[in-house]
Amino acid sequence: MEILPIAHIECDFDSKFGIPRQSGVVKELTARIVFAHEFRNPEAFRELDGFSHIWLLWDFSETHKDKWSPTVRPPRLGGNKRVGVFATRSPFRPNAIGLSVVRLVSIDFDCADAPVLVVEGADLMNGTPIYDVKPYLPYADSIPDAVGGFTDAIQQNQPLLDVCYADGAEERLASLYADKFGADEARRKIMALEQILSNDPRPHYQHDASRVYGMTFAGIDIHFVVSENKITVI
Repeated sequence: MEILPIAHIECDFDSKFGIPRQSGVVKELTARIVFAHEFRNPEAFRELDGFSHIWLLWDFSETHKDKWSPTVRPPRLGGNKRVGVFATRSPFRPNAIGLSVVRLVSIDFDCADAPVLVVEGADLMNGTPIYDVKPYLPYADSIPDAVGGFTDAIQQNQPLLDVCYADGAEERLASLYADKFGADEARRKIMALEQILSNDPRPHYQHDASRVYGMTFAGIDIHFVVSENKITVI
């Protein structure tokens, strides 16, 4: 069976580092789902605006490999423990298909590439191909008593980091984003960035307090250091 992308995402991540590990973790992240020309028929989106959330099926386009492994080393387990690939959401799988649930903010029928879905909480890199969009159904998709396996203990023991700034860094960042997006959007970008950083984007096996980490977010290079429970943007 041949599966072709129907759309791609436009978002603030131009590289993999820093992307939230799961969808919905950073709710302030806004993105656009832009469809290929042959799928821009407005009839295909009829009644979709009645749903608060949607599923995205997408391609791990940056991690394609010729071979697959039955076990992987999840970064959340420190990178030193192997578990079965089907017990993880690792991108290194027999078929490189990702699955994310995002909040549907709006459907833009008036822009040049309409219809476009505006979503929040995506964990995809800019340009990621999307195979399908499906509505999230609370009565079927939400299971309150579900068990999360080895991830339950990780989430319980993973405190958020305190985000602070070196002298002048916060003002400089606000100025750069304001120049690019305007004051209101700049504030939203910074709120999203701080949530990303508070969730500790580093691989879990890296704990060097002297190391300077870097990531690109919304077109700006962000550099930071981490010491104990504090992350400092420099």
